[in-house]
Amino acid sequence: MSLDFTYIDLIGFAGQGLFFSRFLVQLLLSEKHKRVVTPSLFWKLSLLASVIFFVYGYLREDFSIMLGQSLTYFIYIRNLQLQKVWEKMFIGFRWFLLLFPVLIVIYAYNNNVMDLDKLLRNENIPGWLLALGIVAQLVFIFRFVYQWMISERIKKSHLPLGFWAISLTGSILILSYAIIRVDKVLFLAHSIGMFVYMRNIYLLRKQKDEVA
Repeated sequence: MSLDFTYIDLIGFAGQGLFFSRFLVQLLLSEKHKRVVTPSLFWKLSLLASVIFFVYGYLREDFSIMLGQSLTYFIYIRNLQLQKVWEKMFIGFRWFLLLFPVLIVIYAYNNNVMDLDKLLRNENIPGWLLALGIVAQLVFIFRFVYQWMISERIKKSHLPLGFWAISLTGSILILSYAIIRVDKVLFLAHSIGMFVYMRNIYLLRKQKDEVA
């Protein structure tokens, strides 16, 4: 895997750095409280990282990455609403976050850049590999769908055991995709992220045993 970096790689690393920082904050607070916690900063960092990483996927012409960011984006916002934090954020920033996905699609379409057929038939990505990337992203995305459903049911933002188990499964799939695709950003991010997921699974199981 080449170690040459482009400006697109740097954008990707910036987004993944923010994605990792959210789990670092979450893990440090969980270690401090000896239980899994979900701070509002986790969702704020998720939103900011998603904006940057959507741009990365767009510049890479990687449909699976953009699909992943698009489907989780508004779940982050919903969790901030459940934590009563969204309404306290600067209104201009809220509008930017709400409109960003729409604006970038309109920009791409009007400038003849957005071409779904081109994204789905990228000559640099074989069909089977694109399929693997999409499946991996869908599994990874489902963790937030699952988290959102659980949070809606209990009426508070929560990261259950299933979230971390699905995260670990999706991360293994994406890591496989990254190795074959020679994607340095995804490889580094998911190599590190897997340890965070395993640690949270351990904490939750330990917490469950203590309660029992």
